[in-house]
Amino acid sequence: MQLSRRLSAFAIFVKPGILLGLVLSLAVGVLAYFVTLRTIEHENELRFQSMARTAQFTINARIRSYTYVLRAMASMFNSTPEVTRQQFHRYVTGLDLATHYPAIETLNFMAWVRADERDAFEAKMRREQQEQHLGGPPFRIFPPGRRPNYSALVLAEPAAYLTFLGRDMTADPNYLKKYLESRDTGEIATSGMPVPVMMTQKRLGLAMRLPVYRPGAPLDTVEQRREAFRGSVGVAFNVAIMVHGVLDDVPVKPVRFSLFNVNELNKNKPVRLIYDSATAPDRPPQPQDFHDPTKFHVWLPVDFNGHPWTVHFSVPKKSVNRRSDASIPLLAMVAGFTTTMLLYGLYYTLTSSRSRALELAKEMTMELRDSQAELIRSHHKLRRLAAHAEHIKEAERKRIAREIHDDLGQNLLALRIEAELLFSRTRERHPRLHARAGATLNHIDRTIKSVRQIINDLRPTVLDLGLNAAVDWQVADFRRRTGILCDLVEYHRDIRVNDELATAAFRILQESLSNVRRHAHANWVRVDLLVENGWLRMSIRDNGTGFVRGARKPGSFGLLGIEERVNMLGGTFSIGDAPGGGTVIDIALPTQQENPDGGQRPLSAIAEESLHDELA
Repeated sequence: MQLSRRLSAFAIFVKPGILLGLVLSLAVGVLAYFVTLRTIEHENELRFQSMARTAQFTINARIRSYTYVLRAMASMFNSTPEVTRQQFHRYVTGLDLATHYPAIETLNFMAWVRADERDAFEAKMRREQQEQHLGGPPFRIFPPGRRPNYSALVLAEPAAYLTFLGRDMTADPNYLKKYLESRDTGEIATSGMPVPVMMTQKRLGLAMRLPVYRPGAPLDTVEQRREAFRGSVGVAFNVAIMVHGVLDDVPVKPVRFSLFNVNELNKNKPVRLIYDSATAPDRPPQPQDFHDPTKFHVWLPVDFNGHPWTVHFSVPKKSVNRRSDASIPLLAMVAGFTTTMLLYGLYYTLTSSRSRALELAKEMTMELRDSQAELIRSHHKLRRLAAHAEHIKEAERKRIAREIHDDLGQNLLALRIEAELLFSRTRERHPRLHARAGATLNHIDRTIKSVRQIINDLRPTVLDLGLNAAVDWQVADFRRRTGILCDLVEYHRDIRVNDELATAAFRILQESLSNVRRHAHANWVRVDLLVENGWLRMSIRDNGTGFVRGARKPGSFGLLGIEERVNMLGGTFSIGDAPGGGTVIDIALPTQQENPDGGQRPLSAIAEESLHDELA
């Protein structure tokens, strides 16, 4: 009995539906595990990026602090005609470099000496050397050789750098170019390259220089700056000491960061490694894989006074993980598996009732679709009937207008000729008859004018001259009758379309201008007319009160009639608020439609044939 129950339970368990639910739940659990794992890894990466930005801010702040020292020293030289060695020494001593700027190796001043001043300048410096008991070899500018100008080191702190007095850094053509650019612009000069003097001591040093000018001299133009230039002040600092401690506030270990001078890419040179936290100063750089998938990598920019640096931070991913990061993905997998299994069990229980409901809904949907299809066919039939009726109405208007013009118009014209003849012949002999003939003549003129207006209302004869002429006439007539300024912009002076399309566009314009006159409260209207890619496009824009959706008055079908007329012709219609206020109506009508055999025929003919097919 127990064996039978176990087999029965196993048979229920191995049903295809249950197996499908088990596989689906397991797949969802595994997916939840990896999604959670990736989410935690992404959050840890963002957290490490935030730590790296803190270190980036520290590096930028230290570079700025050294720049402030340089600018302060330049201000002292720019305000004093001559700074003595004692004054310079007291100034540097007051900065307390060891405490506040430990990375600064030296502060110095280089005097600008012209070729004709060299001998006198060297003699002066040797006298000062003897008077101040500086010791060492007699002062001279080196390296030797005659050059147009010299930039000799004359002041340097601390004293260890006095051995370099007289050194001309501009003997190097590359350094001279940067030096002269700084002189002409007044900006900080730095090559971003290691200082050779500091490289000899197995450490990487960088330098910045700022030009110094005569106090009170005008510095508005390049020529004025060249004339007032007297030298430059400089600061050199140890990169390793400058970046020391920037990772003290980073809570994860071990973090490795490297500084690169990317500006050398512009010179088709390889990127120079400036500093690597994992490499000792007297050892070659340790190789590193910037695409190591087991580490987080962050690249951030550092601005070294116009020289772009890039700092790279990397840390093993496991070093950033927290204690709970290992258990959360497992919990997500269990939760995903359990939740999916419960939902699938509920789904499996309701499958039979749901299937019946779906069958019933399917039957109702089929009936609804049949009704909807019948409604669509009726709608299409009504639309074609409306198109046919509109075509018949326009044709009847045209016929009535022609008959009025040909019959009544001709009769009135003949009557006017007779009345005018009677009016002219009775002027002298029959005054009273002459007056009655004049009144009759005026009455005939008013009747002719009324008949012409009726003909124009039925079908303006100007339509026979083309769409451009009809639109131009309608705009002028609207401007004359309403006093509203109406501009017409025609992109094509001779638009050739069939008579039905021209009549439809004219009627749409008539209705649109009528709506403007009755509802817009506008004082300006603009009509744009053009043909583009087989479409006739017309835009009517005013500066009135604007379009309020859903505000159609009972019994008002102007816009509805326009939209229906456009739809019958297979065009598009839109109405909305114009930029700056007012309303804009845009219509687009296809100028022609192709036959199945490749020819072209009017749209009304197609509508009429379709209507006959439906009514047959």
